[in-house]
Amino acid sequence: MSGRVTPATAVLDGAGVDYTLHSYDHDRRASAYGEEAAAALGVDPSRIFKTLVASVDGRLTVGVVPVSAALDLKALAAAVGGKRATLADPGEAAKVTGYVLGGISPLGQRRALPTVVDSSAEDHATVFVSAGRRGLQVELAPADLVRLSAADVVALCALRA
Repeated sequence: MSGRVTPATAVLDGAGVDYTLHSYDHDRRASAYGEEAAAALGVDPSRIFKTLVASVDGRLTVGVVPVSAALDLKALAAAVGGKRATLADPGEAAKVTGYVLGGISPLGQRRALPTVVDSSAEDHATVFVSAGRRGLQVELAPADLVRLSAADVVALCALRA
């Protein structure tokens, strides 16, 4: 469990979920936060999931995909019954979730947003997501991530070339 409290870890603690926190020294020059976490923690990038906020037909929605892949915006829109999705403005994403860019967690957001987790999460016993700040990841069972974020599970990945 945790000595570092963030809204994400508070949700996990409140639910009595088993999880492990992993911290690393965040390089302020880094802009590929998920790849930085994978390298710093020595974890396969397919197990570290990034949290992306998108606007689906004007409604903010969260897509959670591995850092080894890109979010398929059409798949995200379809998953929530929409037609068109675009990535949200980073400032708006930070304001609505209560987290800084690069530290947005799918758990404990300021405002609950519709959330979709890529189905590849179910291929792993545990996955990593941001714990609510840069340099801090939480490792947990995919089923707990899905349940606590009230997520749907859908194939959302557009593999990188």
